[in-house]
Amino acid sequence: MENAEHKAGFVSIIGKPNVGKSTLMNALVGERLSIITSKAQTTRHRIFGILNGDDFQIVYSDTPGIIAPKYELHKSMMKFVNSSLEDADMVLFVTDLFEEYNEEDESLKKLKKAKVPVLLVLNKIDLAKKASDVEAKIEYWKSKIDVEKHICISALHKTNTEELLKFVIDKMPVHPPYFPKDALTDRPERFFASEIIREKIFLNYKKEVPYSTEVVITEFKETDTIIRMRAEIYCERKSQRVILIGNKGASIKKVGIESRKELEEFFQKQVYLETYIKVDPDWRKNDHKLKRFGYNEF
Repeated sequence: MENAEHKAGFVSIIGKPNVGKSTLMNALVGERLSIITSKAQTTRHRIFGILNGDDFQIVYSDTPGIIAPKYELHKSMMKFVNSSLEDADMVLFVTDLFEEYNEEDESLKKLKKAKVPVLLVLNKIDLAKKASDVEAKIEYWKSKIDVEKHICISALHKTNTEELLKFVIDKMPVHPPYFPKDALTDRPERFFASEIIREKIFLNYKKEVPYSTEVVITEFKETDTIIRMRAEIYCERKSQRVILIGNKGASIKKVGIESRKELEEFFQKQVYLETYIKVDPDWRKNDHKLKRFGYNEF
């Protein structure tokens, strides 16, 4: 029998790059769905993380960090942010103790478009030297934006995330679930495989190489005991391909070993991974190529 008081809704997690949005969603959902590195702009897509309870379903949207676009890729990333605001029942605006803002900040512009309750989430409070630093940051934001409530958290240590969850559930509308109650996300397995490999690239290479790289899973064959997958890693220049491969193939071998280990943890199954590096000039600036890589799909 359907629960007449069942609550369901979409909650958009937005903010500038590197404030902890992906860490927060993973903490709220209880699964590692979004990749996390110390580099900005790691998240490129809108990723649903679905949290189910007996009488609720919350569909969190982890979105790319808000930036002023320089490439077609950036424009696509910001479209993911805009679409998440359009269908949101609530917005979690995530900031931290260290971010600096100004009146022309893109984050403020996005928030002004929100027509639903905004919860100010101040992250990384575990790094505060004194309580007054936290209070000053909260007061600053309250003077800039209209918020329903504020919550101070540490997403990394899950401090006050239960309080955040209770508030979100309370604000969700009465509605049947949007997804099956056993669903964890809307993304296919290939997507998470490509994201895990892309994370290892971000962790193992410096400067422009990670930002110029995209990963596509071209083969994904699963049996009862093993998953065999082929990953094509695209970069923009031949010089980047040389860097990705490394001396006698050492660098890409390291990425492959680290990726396979995490893929096996994620899928709970043995993984055989083949990686191939290809050069596709200026894919970040080409709308047609971006569509082929799964961007511009809203």
